[in-house]
Formats: sequence, structure tokens, C-alpha cells
Amino acid sequence: MNDAPLLTIVTITFNAEKFLERTLRSVDAALQNVGEPERLEYLIIDAKSRDKTLEIANRFTFISNIVSEPDRGLYDAMNKGLALAQGKYVWFLNAGDEIFDSNVLARLFPELYRNAEVVYSDAMLVRQDGSEVGLRSRVTPHTLPEDLKWQDFALGMKVCHQAFIAKKSIAPLYDIENLSADIDWEIECLKHSAQTKYLPFVLCRYLVGGLSVQNHRRSLLDRFKVLNKHFGFFPTVANHFRILLRGFIFARTKGRYW
Repeated sequence: MNDAPLLTIVTITFNAEKFLERTLRSVDAALQNVGEPERLEYLIIDAKSRDKTLEIANRFTFISNIVSEPDRGLYDAMNKGLALAQGKYVWFLNAGDEIFDSNVLARLFPELYRNAEVVYSDAMLVRQDGSEVGLRSRVTPHTLPEDLKWQDFALGMKVCHQAFIAKKSIAPLYDIENLSADIDWEIECLKHSAQTKYLPFVLCRYLVGGLSVQNHRRSLLDRFKVLNKHFGFFPTVANHFRILLRGFIFARTKGRYW
């Protein structure tokens, strides 16, 4: 039997003592229902936290490796995780995010054995207190197709990054200078995917309020750069008017979204 990990989960941390334990407990619970828990590799890439982040991480025996050193930001840390990952697939699940429920890994592993380059699903958005906002495809304008293509990203982030799993062999490095590098990464993965598989179950609970939300204006400018790269300048300008109109209609009909 192949002893290499099937899946590597990478968690990025920096002074994450408030949220990390909920992430790790969700993974631990999901591993209890997996017949081959050794097929999961779990990496923590830490930016030299000064709080109890590492103390919390060290309580969980399933963690394969902890790297704690200064970095140049989130996407630099994610690139470190990609470089270290030994799994066939990589999944980024950051501090505060959670595996949706204890059955997810048991359902996910058989899907990964089917060898698609990319698998994806919906994400449950949650607040800092853990309460649910709702499924991303329902509480934001981002509907989720079951036959995902890279062209579906013309209007922005079609799939939550924490609900998108790719083979390491097709995964590019992140642009560490761009706050919307996750959109670019997913598009590049899809461009190199021979088979992309929709999963009929929710993969994760996504903690809202991340880096791009905290730096919203720059994130929008960086998103324009990414979409311009893949779709061209004039289509991207036109699509941003469509994004604004879509957001306005959604907010008027369903209320303000996060």
C-alpha cells in the first residue's frame, strides 16, 4: 500500500489562540471516522506567534509538522505549506475555519481516490462566536455551479477557498503581493484540471472577516488585476459593472450580505 499521504491540510496561524482550537478539534473529530487516519498529513505554518498558538497546537497528536518563523504575509506562508506538503491533494483550512462535521473526511477520502484534479463544495459561513450565517451560495451573490470551469470566475471568487481542494501537482505558488491571490490560484488550478468534481456535501465552516475583508479596498483593486490577467481589460471592466449590479440587486432582494 502507498504510504504517502492522500491529503495534506495546511493551516496558517499568527497569534491565533482565540480560534485555532476550534479548527483542530474539528479535524480531530473527523479523523475518528476515517479508517486510514495516517493518509492525512496536517501542517501548521506559523508566523512566529507570541501568544499561546503553539501551545495549543502541541496538544494535538495528529499534527505532522509545525513550522514557526517570520514570513512575508499570508500567501508567503501558504507557499511554504505547499512546498512542505507531501500529500497528493492540498487543502487550506486556516485558524478559525473548521471541517464542517465529523463525517467529512470519511466522505472525502473515497472521492479523492477517484483521482479528479480538483474537488470543491459549498461552505457554511460562520461568525466569530461560531453561529452560522448560512451557506455561501445562498447568503452571497456567488451561486455554486456543479460543473465548475475557470471561466465561472469572471465575476470574482466563485468557490470559497476553504471549500476547494486541488492536487499538489497542478497547484501553483501564490502571488504574495496580491490580496486576491486565492482567486488567481483557483483559476490556475482549474485551467490545469482534467477533471473537476463537485461534492454533494459541505466541506467546511468558513470564519468570515479574513484578510481581504479587513483590507477591502486594496482587495478589490487586486481582484481587478487578477481578472484582467485571465479575462482581459475591457471584459474585466464590463464584468465589474455586472458585479456592482448583481450586488445591488442581491442586497435589495435578500438583504445586506457580509
